Amino acid sequence: MSLGLGSSLIPALLAAAAVFFGCGRGATSPPAHLLERAHQTMGTELRVSVWTADDARADAAIGAVFGEFDRLDALMSVWKDGSDIVRLNAAAGERAVPVSPETREVLEIAHQISEQTGGAFDVTFAALSGLWKFDDQDRDGSVPDHREIQKRLPLINYRDLIVENSAGTALLRRKGMKVNLGGIGKGYAVDRGVAILRRNRLSDFMVQAGGDMYVAGKRGDRAWRLGIRDPRGPADRIFAALDLTDGTFSTSGDYERFFMKDGRRYHHIIDLRVGEPATLCRSVTLVTERAVVADALAKAVFILGPDEGMALIERTRGVQGVIVSAKNEISISSGLRGRLTVLAPPTDAP
Repeated sequence: MSLGLGSSLIPALLAAAAVFFGCGRGATSPPAHLLERAHQTMGTELRVSVWTADDARADAAIGAVFGEFDRLDALMSVWKDGSDIVRLNAAAGERAVPVSPETREVLEIAHQISEQTGGAFDVTFAALSGLWKFDDQDRDGSVPDHREIQKRLPLINYRDLIVENSAGTALLRRKGMKVNLGGIGKGYAVDRGVAILRRNRLSDFMVQAGGDMYVAGKRGDRAWRLGIRDPRGPADRIFAALDLTDGTFSTSGDYERFFMKDGRRYHHIIDLRVGEPATLCRSVTLVTERAVVADALAKAVFILGPDEGMALIERTRGVQGVIVSAKNEISISSGLRGRLTVLAPPTDAP
């Protein structure tokens, strides 16, 4: 489970993102072209690309996507005063608080994925806030006292987060509990953005926010071509590529928000069973239909490791994946074999 807080989590996933690349069109191309816009939101760069011949319509739709991301950030951030999550955390162990339908929906999806993954994914991980320091503003290379971690682990339990849709409320049962939607909210926002573009009669586009991406239709006369970053290589190096239409491409990795100490890599994806960075994977990329599912499930697979994680992928309908293990071994799910092209072995390094 990622230990980033609110919008500060999300830049970590930029480097973990699938790297987009594709061939341009020549001078004889039809008038349709690639229109790209970028916007800073949820602590990361949101990039929307549309293949279109109608710039005015595409620009209006993209503006609506940017506005929706900002609106959801105001509801779900742990950094914005008055947000649903700030109020929920402040009332932990005391009372239920009114929260928006969108926040309740994300909390319910999170609960489902927690059940599915045996708690490997759990939005109440934020009880560990302040112990591990991976953000640029507070990173000091320190490893928390194991005793302090152990004191907080009992406060992490998704079953003690109660959503009451009839009352429009959410409740954390115990004082000291905290929720952070950094591991799922961005994927949810991507799905909302996709819906906006479709409502505006756009069919060929890409929405990318950090490590979460959705592609629809085509980029000109071919599918969108996406690449998976080499976890130990330069930021612009990919080791595998996939042509994709109408699906998500979400990557979680240990190579952006981290520090090295005594030859060991400490990173922001925390194994909640022990309260320390997960040790079995270097990166996990999932392909499925909903970005919110891919966003959360990729982190759980990362924590579970290549064996248990791939078993989870294979038994989850509509989900495919690629895992780079801590031993630098590549695992590819059955549904991607023959579709994914491995360009070169990933770089091997600590």
